[in-house]
Amino acid sequence: MWKFIVKRLFISAIILFFVMAIIYTLIRCLPSSYLENMARALTTRPGSEPYDVLLARLERLYDMDKGIVPGFFGWLGKVVQGDFGNSWEFGIPVTTKFSQVIWYSFWLAAVAFVLEIVIAVPLGIISARKQYSRTDYAISVFALIGISLPSFFIATLLKLVFSSNLGWFDLYGAVGKMHETLSDFGKFMDLVAHFVLPTVTLVIVSIGSLMRYTRTNMLEVLNSDYIRTARAKGLSENRVINYHAFRNTLIPIVTILGGSLPGLFGGAMITETLFQIPGIGYTSYLALIKGDIPFAMFYMSFLAILTLLGTLIADILYAVVDPRVRVS
Repeated sequence: MWKFIVKRLFISAIILFFVMAIIYTLIRCLPSSYLENMARALTTRPGSEPYDVLLARLERLYDMDKGIVPGFFGWLGKVVQGDFGNSWEFGIPVTTKFSQVIWYSFWLAAVAFVLEIVIAVPLGIISARKQYSRTDYAISVFALIGISLPSFFIATLLKLVFSSNLGWFDLYGAVGKMHETLSDFGKFMDLVAHFVLPTVTLVIVSIGSLMRYTRTNMLEVLNSDYIRTARAKGLSENRVINYHAFRNTLIPIVTILGGSLPGLFGGAMITETLFQIPGIGYTSYLALIKGDIPFAMFYMSFLAILTLLGTLIADILYAVVDPRVRVS
């Protein structure tokens, strides 16, 4: 197992190097950057220098006067030492800004992830047990709605109904205007209230695929020979489903759960932007549209690391869930 993990980590490091090189090249080739916007703003001041002079000075200041290849290796050399630089947009170290916003995204994604599993897996099993029944059709329609509708449509619909029409929740933000005047419990409830609609949005858009995946795998397991044998031996249907069939249904689901790691820490950019939740997704969106290369590079590299790590965890969990799988 340890040899397998070390080998996979070595391969992941090579993949990560090329991924970061591609990301750096793409970001450097963006049509606009924060430095260009800053240079344009400085030219509007009385007695300022020409735009080209200001831009060249800013590029030298932020080591952007080098080519893409030397610039990438210069950035990579600082990253190895733990220095991701300062964010151009927010004016503080990238890691400091990251630590300020990551927990908004984590708790939002974690709650949505738990609700997704609690709702999708049982419904998928029920749909498989009652194949071609009204219950199966109803669950399938609900799943297809979640798969088909984009997150911005669901978020807009939820805000229209529960914020604009009913007035139960605020349209935007993580806290209300009177947040600082509330007690500790009141602050917590205010925070929870602002996270209800974003959480519901994430659950609706993600529940459908897991539900259909669970149903498909449960149907395949229920048609297996060992399930027929268990029923022929006189075992109760609940024993057959909950013990024998469910454990084998979990094996392919592990792949989805392992691949969900980037979503827990990577933030839901569209949902956070629509509700203006100051998480890592919304913060990265602001950095990307402003051409903040240090923060954008950190965020994209962070997602790449999480994706590789999630794949490795999924492979290891295969051996944990299925005794037939052994890593050699």
